[in-house]
Amino acid sequence: MPSLSSPPAATPAHAFVPETRFGLWFLSTATWRVHVLQRALNDLQRLAPDLHKGGAVLDIGTGLGHSIPELAERFRPSQIHALDPEPDFAARSAAMRQTVSPPVTLHHAHAEHIPLPDASVDLVLCHQTLHHIVDQQAALAEIFRVLKPGGHLLLAESTRAYIHSLAIRLLFRHPMHVQRSAPEFLAMLGEAGFEVKPEHISMPYLWWSRKDLGALEWMGFGVPKEREETLLNAVARKPL
Repeated sequence: MPSLSSPPAATPAHAFVPETRFGLWFLSTATWRVHVLQRALNDLQRLAPDLHKGGAVLDIGTGLGHSIPELAERFRPSQIHALDPEPDFAARSAAMRQTVSPPVTLHHAHAEHIPLPDASVDLVLCHQTLHHIVDQQAALAEIFRVLKPGGHLLLAESTRAYIHSLAIRLLFRHPMHVQRSAPEFLAMLGEAGFEVKPEHISMPYLWWSRKDLGALEWMGFGVPKEREETLLNAVARKPL
């Protein structure tokens, strides 16, 4: 049985905005697994092909657990830490946890209060999670704290342009007042102490992140050159 920590009592209930029912359903679809999660991980590994294998990996915002087998296969960790503030995430992620061989420790906690020692993990994945958190600076500070010197944060985020679009506002739920542009996310990483090289940054303009879901490109109109980016993938390093 995986161990399960309890959330700190001091963490306010409004520290994050949970998904809608539609959002939870979408997280269970092949579209999410293939076109969102796997596509982001492929891009992050392309940006930094020499990322550390083995060691301890922390997944921020585990949810249904689809990231767990991906992390196990791609990075061959000796230990996976899975963190999520939802009280039933242990049950939601059970099926995915059973597919991997590394031990998985569950942490029922907020990213602003990670129940791990300083410099205890080699790699952190924060995939489509930061935009649900109200105090994003505190979450990044905690990620920085638990990473070993030389460790990496794999960040895949939706930007303000996407989160504020009509379809997303109707179907999903987010703390709208803290959404950021891609440059603002990158600036926040730097303020937290991370190093992010230009070659470790990607801003893909994927069909599902566009207001028209890629319809205009499908009809032959092409991708607009002048646009506000909707997605950010970045490999950030904690300095030695």
